[in-house]
Amino acid sequence: MSADTRGGADPGPSPTGADLTKFQTRILLVLHEDPDYGLGIKRALEEYYGKEVNHGRLYPNLDQLVDADLLEKSELDRRTNQYELTTRGYGVIEDELDWMHDQIDGAGGDA
Repeated sequence: MSADTRGGADPGPSPTGADLTKFQTRILLVLHEDPDYGLGIKRALEEYYGKEVNHGRLYPNLDQLVDADLLEKSELDRRTNQYELTTRGYGVIEDELDWMHDQIDGAGGDA
């Protein structure tokens, strides 16, 4: 077991965009440019969805993304955590965006 494995648990195989919920994908997209703290992510998602995103939905999803090694969580202060995409997280987003572009360009459809 390596010293840098979180909690002694191997994150397992890399998830793909298809393995994530749309909500989880939106979280990764919010963090694509810059790290942010929980309430900043919440506000960005609320702007997208046009309604309140409650803590009971947001934080379990953030924890799942951290456990999947798609996000890194660090403490800003005793009450505030910051979230940042990991290399795996960037890879998932880039693959998802490439797939979407292929679909739009018609490369993914049957002719």
